[in-house]
Amino acid sequence: MKKWQQNIVLFDLDGTLTDSAEGIIRSVQHMQEKTGREVWEAEKLGFIVGPPLRDSFRDAFGMKTEEEIDNAVAVFRERYFSVGLFENAVYPGVKEMLEELKKMGKRLAVATSKHESTAVRILTHFGLADYFEVIGGDDPASQRDNKTKVVAYVLERMNAEKSDVAMVGDRKYDIEGAHALGVEAIGVLYGYGSREEFAACGADAVVETPAELVELFR
Repeated sequence: MKKWQQNIVLFDLDGTLTDSAEGIIRSVQHMQEKTGREVWEAEKLGFIVGPPLRDSFRDAFGMKTEEEIDNAVAVFRERYFSVGLFENAVYPGVKEMLEELKKMGKRLAVATSKHESTAVRILTHFGLADYFEVIGGDDPASQRDNKTKVVAYVLERMNAEKSDVAMVGDRKYDIEGAHALGVEAIGVLYGYGSREEFAACGADAVVETPAELVELFR
């Protein structure tokens, strides 16, 4: 097994550090109800966790104008920002993984498509924020509206060389976003992605557990 030498490890949030599906799905159902759409069963909405929300609303729900998407996102956030973000749980083994990586001298950061201020609130709520040098996310004012832009922003804030960085995530967006910048990427199978998805997008490594991720860097 290849031993990863990078000193900087970036983590996605949803599906990688925390299991956030419940709050996101319930808030999408809230959006569907309030905008007069059919409310889908939770089992049909698993795809919504991970990708940029605007892309999912456009592609899955047939929203044709930016105004329609803006309104749907605003309605989603009515519920998500007050309730949904805490309908969430840290995956087993994640805190121990972060502890071990810090003991090894790794510099840790978060690169998420979630709104940056929301990511900070979630990580603070669960006692994880202090593990990370940078928590970077989407910011409409700065147009960081995809994973590549978020990763680039985090690398700039950390003054990081791409060759010294590894990205960790649970969906193809994390892998592809990192690869677009020449950053190697690791897929985790305990989140919302699959081995087939990681094979298709060319993940550089795939692990099943947080403990297995730590072993890559030993």
